[in-house]
Amino acid sequence: MSVIANTKMRVSDEQSMLLDVAREFCRDKSPIDRVRAELETETGFDAAVWQEMVNLGWTGIALPESAGGSGLGIGAVVPVVESMGRAMLGTPLISTTLAGQLIVRAGGEEMWGDLVAQVAAGSVATIALLDSADWGETRITCELDSDNRLSGTKTFVADAGVAEHLLVVAQRGGEPVVVHLTADQLPEGAIHQHTLIDQTKRSARVSLEGIVVEASQVLAGAAVVDAIRDVRLLGALLVAAEATGSAASCLDTTVDYLKTRKQFGKLIGSYQALKHPAVDILCDVDSARSFVYHAATLVSDTSLGSDAETACRMAKAQASDTLDYAGDRAVQFHGGMGFTYECDAQLYIRRAQWSRQQWGDAQHHRKHLARLLLDAKR
Repeated sequence: MSVIANTKMRVSDEQSMLLDVAREFCRDKSPIDRVRAELETETGFDAAVWQEMVNLGWTGIALPESAGGSGLGIGAVVPVVESMGRAMLGTPLISTTLAGQLIVRAGGEEMWGDLVAQVAAGSVATIALLDSADWGETRITCELDSDNRLSGTKTFVADAGVAEHLLVVAQRGGEPVVVHLTADQLPEGAIHQHTLIDQTKRSARVSLEGIVVEASQVLAGAAVVDAIRDVRLLGALLVAAEATGSAASCLDTTVDYLKTRKQFGKLIGSYQALKHPAVDILCDVDSARSFVYHAATLVSDTSLGSDAETACRMAKAQASDTLDYAGDRAVQFHGGMGFTYECDAQLYIRRAQWSRQQWGDAQHHRKHLARLLLDAKR
């Protein structure tokens, strides 16, 4: 039996600084009434707030300095995303960050240097990865033929409606490739918006049938395989960080209610049946943050090893379960009001349902953890 025992966790000065700045920014720019105001809008976020985030350099945190980024590494994005989750701030930052990571890790910086610079400067980018709704499915059915013509459909493409650049994961001759498409290359009607349970998020089904690209828009080679694998893990980590922040905010909202609502002449927060689950959520949030920052310590700009993979999967499993439980308790503790759309508890339980599925749910990651930690066969 092989057990990975790397428990290293370090929060750098840069991460601490980013956490302080991001918490204050997100708290000021995304109070709950503004979150609700964006729910029914087309994009789900305020373009002015997004531009302020770009001006702060957040889109280039993990990108190399040679491309206009900060070169701080993907781990430095974690405190920013956690703060966004705490404020329920919906923007394309996660999508854009992961798209930049796919390019750089696939060795595309030399070929697509201008694209990396645009992403660092705030151009919205996203990855068209899934051919079906199953995150456990690794087969690629989207095809790029010998004439560089695409065929197939991608589903749950995050922020596709506002993306200026789409990185399409396809196969050519049985080998994975990454195809760069600009928004104007998509034919009219190619994007079909999904209706999501979490209204702070946006994703779509994108039809790629018949789109012809230039050879310079295709990135191939052995590095692409590793890059796709790494991005799946990094996506899980960033969603885990966001979910952890949302769970912490959910707990704050619930506790505030417990301290004001009275029943039978007593504050309901004084009842042990409510106090104990609140403490359980607090412990779970602390545990999820530990897992997330442990993973943030281990991920690097190079191909992720087994320690980093284990840490990312543990973080996603723990964070998903934590937000699930926090959202469920928030609805229950608010009583009949908790089941209404107007109650803020709804925002958290909806976020829990959405983030649980993104980049694999807890069961998916624990299945892989069994293989990693117990030498179990696939």
